[in-house]
Amino acid sequence: MKLRLLLLLAATSVLLGSVGRAEPARRPRYGGTLRVEIGAVVNSIDPSVAAASPEETVAKDEICALLYERRNADGTFAGVAGSGAFRIAQWEPGKHLTLEANPDHRGGRAFVDSVEIEMGKPAHERLVDLEVGKTDFAEIPPEEVRRANEGGVRVSTSQPDELLAIVFTAGRPVAEDAHAREALSRSIDRSAIVNFILQKEGEPAGGLLPQWSSGTAFLFPTAADAAAAKSLWGQITGSPKIVLGYDASDPLEQSVAERIVVNARDAGIEIAAETGQGATASYDARLVRLRMKSPHPGTALASFLSALAPDVNVNGPTEPPLPPPGVPKGMTEIEWLATSAPAEKVYDAERWVVNSYRVVPLIWLPRAYGLSARVRDWIAPAPGEAWPFADVWLGDEQ
Repeated sequence: MKLRLLLLLAATSVLLGSVGRAEPARRPRYGGTLRVEIGAVVNSIDPSVAAASPEETVAKDEICALLYERRNADGTFAGVAGSGAFRIAQWEPGKHLTLEANPDHRGGRAFVDSVEIEMGKPAHERLVDLEVGKTDFAEIPPEEVRRANEGGVRVSTSQPDELLAIVFTAGRPVAEDAHAREALSRSIDRSAIVNFILQKEGEPAGGLLPQWSSGTAFLFPTAADAAAAKSLWGQITGSPKIVLGYDASDPLEQSVAERIVVNARDAGIEIAAETGQGATASYDARLVRLRMKSPHPGTALASFLSALAPDVNVNGPTEPPLPPPGVPKGMTEIEWLATSAPAEKVYDAERWVVNSYRVVPLIWLPRAYGLSARVRDWIAPAPGEAWPFADVWLGDEQ
């Protein structure tokens, strides 16, 4: 017995010693330039200047988060440009931006000395540059993640936090027909979109919030029902036709729009997909991409409803009032959702919007990033968080 105990202690000592020597602790080090490539073309980094496209809006917001010390409650940036982790060293609008570490940043100096951002790089060029080590960081479209992995690219993905949905245009005759809205929703094969277009990088969406955030997404069905869609469409008088708009510059939106047309026509629905070449009013519905502003379900839902107004008018005269009653005096329903609504009331509000079929959730997308081998301590940002360039450091190539 004593011999067995001695042998066990000796083996434990050897094991602990080998674990301790297996890999020395890596300490972050300062220095180096982080090379970044993005697809968007950012023409102004002044927060007061409106962006020309949704893609530019997202990229501009990421850049401003690096330049400004903090955000206000309404999402605007506080302080002056350069009060954040980085300040502008060189700026060529729409082409190139060089940022240098701000040594006086209240949160501490960034580890990297500078960040060089190349703009307007197509997705396939970004992937090639990642594969050959020409860049350190690039956003990857979710539908390209599989290809990136096959090419040996180091990929990091976030929780699914961007919703692709159809929004019906208020006031358009076919969009005001509840049967038409529900018929289109029931005709769509969301699983096929995820499996074939997104190559399984994403999730079918039945509600306005993902399961990881709300815990109630499973209560919203996502399965297609062509028979029910055909029956609903057959109850509409006349010969209506749905015109679905999408962003011509977004390959994913185009692919999804084409798939929706196929599904809808299989259910007998008259529909056509058109690119963004005219006024929004010419569409009966349009594809939209909504990124969560917060992991908190009430705050995220409130931001979605704000972005979708007036097409989704929570106080519209033709819709039931947004549940629940008894919102504190002096607060709007959206403010209440964003700040203090209990979980069951957030679910009630989400269900009210989904059951109106004015918004048709389709899929949840993660944010995907390609990283070079020398980028260390990278953590994919959560909703409401920007690129964590101030926290990463650059090691040797491996």
